[in-house]
Amino acid sequence: MSFPEGATALTHMLVVSDIETSQHWYTKVLGAELIGAYGGTSVVLKILGNWLLIVTGGEPTVDKPSVVLAAPADPDLASGQLIFRVDSCQASYEQLLARGADFLTPPVNHGYEIRAFFRDPDGHLFEISELVASPA
Repeated sequence: MSFPEGATALTHMLVVSDIETSQHWYTKVLGAELIGAYGGTSVVLKILGNWLLIVTGGEPTVDKPSVVLAAPADPDLASGQLIFRVDSCQASYEQLLARGADFLTPPVNHGYEIRAFFRDPDGHLFEISELVASPA
């Protein structure tokens, strides 16, 4: 079974506190491509063939009457993250660090994968992850 007929894309949305700061960070640090910016409240980006929408917070609307959009209040309470599979966690770590990424720790080898976590200016959590080949 697939998603309802006519669906063409999946876009991930993140709520940010400052659209200009975030647009700069996502394009500079992650190398995202700017697709469009709308009214100073939303930016559409493309990264690794995927759409990422960053928006400023907002009060409920007619079509989401009980939902308030807000940037993370506490970056240590995460309910989701974006994960990037990479060929070399160490190389990606060094490149992202040089671009200004704020890592929690250097890469950690867990035996089955090497990974490192970093945050955007609002505290959204990101992970770079390298699969480690199983011994034969």
